[in-house]
Amino acid sequence: MTKKDLDTLFLEAVAKAADMTQASLPQDVQLRLYAFYKQATYGTVDLRQNSSYHLRDAFKTNAWMQISHLSPDEAKECYIEIIDSLIKS
Repeated sequence: MTKKDLDTLFLEAVAKAADMTQASLPQDVQLRLYAFYKQATYGTVDLRQNSSYHLRDAFKTNAWMQISHLSPDEAKECYIEIIDSLIKS
């Protein structure tokens, strides 16, 4: 798969995810999608915290840290796989 194809598929998956409601997705799936999206678009997590850091942010950061070993392209592929599996079910 070429880089352009992957980027196009990723953007399509992001658009599909935007149409999904949070209530329709389990929290663990939401966290995985968040982590893969962040890794795909920003790279490895930056652990600097600001004064408005909340518990919810800790869960999101932890999910992101758990997949920080993935390259942005690998994270895009995982994100696409999750979205495709959600749509099929």
